[in-house]
Amino acid sequence: MQAQGSHARGASGDMRTAPAAEAPPAATQSASGVERPRGWAGFAFGVLAKLAYPAVILCAWFWDEPRFVGCLLFALLWLQRCAGTGAFGASLRRLTRIDWGVAFMLSAASAAIVWTNSELLLRIYPSLVNLGLLIAFGATLVRGPTMIEKFARIGTPNLSEPAIRHTRRVTQIWCVFFLANGVFSLYTALYWPRAAWSLYNGAIAYGLIGVLLAGEIAWRYLVILPRARRSEAA
Repeated sequence: MQAQGSHARGASGDMRTAPAAEAPPAATQSASGVERPRGWAGFAFGVLAKLAYPAVILCAWFWDEPRFVGCLLFALLWLQRCAGTGAFGASLRRLTRIDWGVAFMLSAASAAIVWTNSELLLRIYPSLVNLGLLIAFGATLVRGPTMIEKFARIGTPNLSEPAIRHTRRVTQIWCVFFLANGVFSLYTALYWPRAAWSLYNGAIAYGLIGVLLAGEIAWRYLVILPRARRSEAA
């Protein structure tokens, strides 16, 4: 989602990105190319950028002017790409043709909300974010390296073959999640009242993302890494 998975992305040789997903925060590069820790300002900006999208969707519960929300969504989309910090922020500025297509799709959706002041278009926007993430993650399954492999290589440049296979499976799981969440998000847009739609797309969906992230981390440390250590010892 813009912060979903803001929002979680992907080029041969570098990292591709899409509207919403998470990557390990850590460092920015100095002019000499040496990585240095991010300052508090950069860290705070990164946190705010990730929380801004679900906050805007939650606030849509109270606002009666969809075009105002559309303006905020458009601004957030490009602010994250132009002013993001750290390795993930740098990756957001390396857009591929697929990423440009996704970014312009969401930009067009935001512009349509502003132009028409349509609440229905605003409600559909989160499902479009999921569609964009599905396209971005799915494209890396076809061409490689996978999106999660790119994220993993930010902290661990040299991945083993079992680790690469694991990142591929995790990328596939995220694709299934974006598909299912996108379809359900569209259902909430069409049939749920505004308050329920806002609560699901601005809060509950992010709780589900947290559960999926926690489950993947637990599986990695409890199953994948011990299995890899046993294989090395054998």
